[in-house]
Amino acid sequence: MGQVLIRNLDEALLDDYRAAAKRAGRSLEAELRAALARARPSRGEDRRTLLSQVAGLIPTLPDSQTSTDAIRRDRDTNGGDWLGDNHGRRVRRG
Repeated sequence: MGQVLIRNLDEALLDDYRAAAKRAGRSLEAELRAALARARPSRGEDRRTLLSQVAGLIPTLPDSQTSTDAIRRDRDTNGGDWLGDNHGRRVRRG
């Protein structure tokens, strides 16, 4: 395993990590190791995987349908008489 020496760290920063280490029941070294692991830069393949997972959560419309068409269809399905009240319930308009 590799080793790194970091000089000129702010004492307040070290105090914060010492306190975090104490709360977690581990040494300062272990706390810093965990912090570095959490802040690890992502690799290109990790970003691509994440993007494909997020893309899978986004609903898609058929090529022949626009978002405007979907909104109109939703509105027309309810006969234009219903309006959401922002609490998950529907209330009759006017």
